[in-house]
Amino acid sequence: MEFDAFHFLRPWWLLALPPLAYLVWLWIARTRQESGWQGAVDANLLEVLLDDAQPANHRGLRLGMLATAVAVILAMAGPTWERLPQPVEEKNDALIILLDLSLSMLAEDTSPSRIERARQKVTDILRQRKEGLTALIAYAGDAHAVVPLTDDVATITNLLGSLGPEMMPVRGSNPDHALILAQELFDNSLLQQGRIVMLTDGIDSINSVSRHRNPAFPISIIGIGTAEGGPIPLDRLRQPGKVLLTQEGNRVIALLDHQRMQDVADLTYGTYAPAEIGDADIIKALSTVLPDDDDTLEVEREFDTWYDHGHWLAVLCLPMFAWFFRKGVILGLAGLVISLTLPQPAYALEFPNLADAWQSLWLNEDQRGYQALRHGEPEKAVTLFSDPKWQAAARYRSGDYPGAFQGFAADGSPTGKYNQANTLARLGQYQPAIDLYADVLATDPDHEDAAFNKALLEKLLQQQQEAEQQQNQDQQSQANNSNEQEQNQQQQDNADQQQQPEDAQDQQETADNQQQEQNQQGQEQQAQVEQTESTRDEQQEALEQWLRRVPDDPGGLLRRKFSHETRQRMRRGEYENRQNEKIW
Repeated sequence: MEFDAFHFLRPWWLLALPPLAYLVWLWIARTRQESGWQGAVDANLLEVLLDDAQPANHRGLRLGMLATAVAVILAMAGPTWERLPQPVEEKNDALIILLDLSLSMLAEDTSPSRIERARQKVTDILRQRKEGLTALIAYAGDAHAVVPLTDDVATITNLLGSLGPEMMPVRGSNPDHALILAQELFDNSLLQQGRIVMLTDGIDSINSVSRHRNPAFPISIIGIGTAEGGPIPLDRLRQPGKVLLTQEGNRVIALLDHQRMQDVADLTYGTYAPAEIGDADIIKALSTVLPDDDDTLEVEREFDTWYDHGHWLAVLCLPMFAWFFRKGVILGLAGLVISLTLPQPAYALEFPNLADAWQSLWLNEDQRGYQALRHGEPEKAVTLFSDPKWQAAARYRSGDYPGAFQGFAADGSPTGKYNQANTLARLGQYQPAIDLYADVLATDPDHEDAAFNKALLEKLLQQQQEAEQQQNQDQQSQANNSNEQEQNQQQQDNADQQQQPEDAQDQQETADNQQQEQNQQGQEQQAQVEQTESTRDEQQEALEQWLRRVPDDPGGLLRRKFSHETRQRMRRGEYENRQNEKIW
C-alpha cells in the first residue's frame, strides 16, 4: 500500500462527519438521564429499582451505531491508493450536420426567419449529444467544414451564431459538394458508419443527394420553411428594403416541397421531418438505424483510474446492520431523527448569492464573467472579469463606450485598434475611428470588417457634413430674409412719414396689405424651419441605422477561411460549367 498516494475519490462525503457528530452529541444529551423517574423518585430508592446493566447496553449501542455511521461515510468517500490502467472507449455515434446557407434561407415565412430557425435546431441537436463525435458543414454554392468531427460540441455552438448566407463566397445550393465533404470527414476519422442530418429548405436535384445513398451513412432531412413559401429579403446583403428578383423582374418565392424531401430521405435510408417547435423532428432525424448500433470506438488514449476500496468498509458494516435490524434500531433511529428535528425551532439561513458562491468554487472570475456575458448580463460581467480586455468587451456590450475605449486603448494590436475604432464610432467620433480603421488595414489589408466599417463611416461623415452645410445655408437664408423684412419695414415707415395718405381708407388698406405680407412671410419661415428640423431628424435616424450596421465581431475568420478555400478550388477548376445554376 502506497500511503503517499492515499486519498478519497469523493471527499465531499467527509462533510457528513460534522453533522453526524452533532447528532450523536444531541442524542447523548437527550438520553443522559436513564429515565424520567430521576426527577420524581429518590436517588437511593431509584438505584434499587433500576437495572444496572441498562446504561452499559446503551453505551455499546451508541458506539456501534457511531462506528457504523463513520464507516459508511468513509466508504462513500471512496478511499483509494491504487491505480488501474483502463482503455478509453466511447460509443461509435458519429453525426455530421449539413446546414444550408443558400439565399433562400433568408426567407421569413418561418418566424423569425428560416436561417434563425435552422440555427435553433442545430443548437437543440447539440444539446442532446451526450457522447460521440459531431461535425458541422455549411454549404451554399459550395461547402465548407466549419468544425470537423469532434466530441467538443461547445465549439460548434460558439461558431453557430456567426454563420449566415451573406458570408458564403459562392451563391446557390449544392448539397452534392457538402455530402462529398462529409464522406471525407468520415474517411479521415476511419469511421465505417455514421449519421448525416441536413437542415435545408429545398433540394433542386434529387440525384445530387441520392447518389450518396449508403445504409452505413443514412441521410435524414429536417425541412425549414413552409409550403406557401415567402420572398427572399436582401437586407443582410446590404440591400435594405429589396427582395430577390428573377431575370424577368418577378419576385422569387422560396417554396418548401415536403414530398420531394420525403422522397430524397427514403432513397437515402433516412427520415424526413418538417421543423417544429418541440424535439420530435430531431428525435426522428436521429432515429435512423445503423448497421451496428452497439459498436464502440476505442480512443487512442488510456486513463489511469483509481481503484475504489470503499466496498471493503461496506462489507464490514453488514453484520452491524443485521444486528441493528434485529434489535429494531434502524426503525428507532428514523423515529429519533424525526423527534430531534420536530421540537426544535427552525432558523433559516439566507444566501442571496448562493448560485454565485457555488460557481466561485469551480470557476475563476474570468470564466464566471464569460458565462454572464453569454447569458446577456454584460453589467454583471464587468464586475466579474479581471482580464482588462474581457472587461472592456463587457463594457462595450453594456453600452459603456467611454469605459470600453479606455480598456481597449491598452491593446495596441490590430484587434485592439479595431475595437477602439468600433467604440469611437459608437461615440460619434467618426474621423478618429476612420484613422484607426486605416491603421488596422495598414497592418492587415485583408481585414474585411475594418474595410467595411471604414467605408461606412466615411459615408456617414460625408452625410453629416452635408447635413451641417445644409443647416448653415438654411440659417443664413432665414437671417437674410429677416434683414430684408426689417429693411422693407423701415423704408415703408420712412415713406409713411414723408407722404401723408389722401384719406384714412387708403392708409388702412396699406396697413392691411403689409400685415398680410408679414403673416405670409412668417408662415413660409415657419414651414421652412419645420422642414429643416424634419430633414435633420431623418438624417439622424439614417445615421443611427448605419451605425447599427457596424459589426461588433472582430473576427470574420470563418468568412476569410471560406473565401480562401473557394479561391483554391477555383484555381483547380472545380467551378466550371456552373453558369446556369440558380443563385438561391
